[in-house]
Amino acid sequence: MAMSTPEPTAPRRPLTGVRVLDFSMFMAGPYCTRYLADLGADVIKVEPVEGDNLRHSTPQRDGCSSYFGHINVGKRSVVIDLKTEQGLQHARRLAREVDVIVENGRPGTMQRFGLDHASLRKARPALIYCSISGYGQEGPGAHQPAFAQTMHAASGLDLAFAGYQDGERQQPPNTGIFTADILAGLHAFSGVLTALYDRERTGHGQFVDVSLLDGMLNFLPYEVQEAQFPSATRRPVYKPMRTRDGHVMLGLITQKNFEAMFELMGHPEFMADTRYATPAARAQHWDALMDSIQDWTTQHSSANCVERVSQAGIPGTTYHTVAEVIRDPQVAFRGSLSTVSDRAGEFQVTNLPFKLSGAETRSSGRVPALGEHTDQVLGDSGSTPSS
Repeated sequence: MAMSTPEPTAPRRPLTGVRVLDFSMFMAGPYCTRYLADLGADVIKVEPVEGDNLRHSTPQRDGCSSYFGHINVGKRSVVIDLKTEQGLQHARRLAREVDVIVENGRPGTMQRFGLDHASLRKARPALIYCSISGYGQEGPGAHQPAFAQTMHAASGLDLAFAGYQDGERQQPPNTGIFTADILAGLHAFSGVLTALYDRERTGHGQFVDVSLLDGMLNFLPYEVQEAQFPSATRRPVYKPMRTRDGHVMLGLITQKNFEAMFELMGHPEFMADTRYATPAARAQHWDALMDSIQDWTTQHSSANCVERVSQAGIPGTTYHTVAEVIRDPQVAFRGSLSTVSDRAGEFQVTNLPFKLSGAETRSSGRVPALGEHTDQVLGDSGSTPSS
C-alpha cells in the first residue's frame, strides 16, 4: 500500500494569534512592529489618509518605496482619520480587540484621542501598550520633540565619536544612519516580548515606556563609565590600516593576537619590548604600535593582509560597501535576507538577527498598499483577543 505524502504545513511562528495595533510612523515604532509581524503577530498598521511619511521616501520603484517596505512588510494597512468621530470610533473599537498597541508620537498625543494607555486599560486590563518617545513619557524634558539625528547629538554619541578621531574638527560629526531609531525599535520589541511573557504568568498587561535617549546611553557603556571616572589617557582606538590597494581593519584583542601579529611583521622582539609587552604598555604607546603595524600592512594587498592575519587567528577584514555585504556568501548561507514583494515587484529585506531552532523567524509576505486592508479590518467586528 502506497504511503500518502503529508500536506505541507506553514512553519510555526511564535507570536501567531497575537494581534497588534500599530499607530506608529517613520522608523522606531514600525521597526518594532515589523519584527513582531516576522514572528507571526497580526499587525494592523493604522495610517492617516496621506499615509506614513516613509511611503514617499526613496528608493522608489514605480511609486513604491522599498525603504518603507523594508520596515513594514507583513503588516495590514488600514486608513483611519483620527480627526473624525467615525475614525476615532473605529480606532477605539480596534484598541479593545488587540493584545498590543504601539505608538511613537510625542507624549500626550494619544491622550487627546482617548487612545492612551490610561484610557484603554480600564476596558482591556490585559492590554500591552508601548509608547516610544525621545525622552520618555514624564519628566522635565519629556515633551521635547525628537529625531534620530538630534538624539545622537543630545545623548553624547556624536561628541564621543569625535573624541576618538585624530586631528582638529571644525564641527561635530554626523551620519545619515538612524542609530537611535533602530535601537529604540529593538528595545521596544524586547519590552513588548517581556510584557507578553509576563502576561502569560499574571494575566495582566503592562505599559512599556521606551526612550530614545535611554537607548543611546545604553549604546555607550564605556563612555558612561569614563564620564564618571575620567582616564588620564585617551582610550586606544583601532585605526584603518593602509595597504597597497586600500585599507583593512585589524582587531588585535588578546595577548596571543599581538604575539601572532609581531611574528607576521617579522618583529618577534616586540614581545619582549617594554613598550609593547603588556596591555598597559601598549595603551601608553598605542600610536607608535599602530604605525609599526601599518608599516607591515602597506607592503601587502588588502586581501593578502586579511588572509594572513586570519590564518594567525587575528580578527581582520577589508572594508565593504553594503551592496557587497548583501551579496556575501556567508549572508546567503545564513539566510540573512528574505525576498518580499510590493506592487512594484520583489526586493530583499533583512531578517531578524537571531534564529530559533523550533520556529520560523524569517520575514515573509507583502508590503501593504495604503489602506489595502481597511474594509477587511474595519468590517471584522467582534474579534476575540488571544488573551
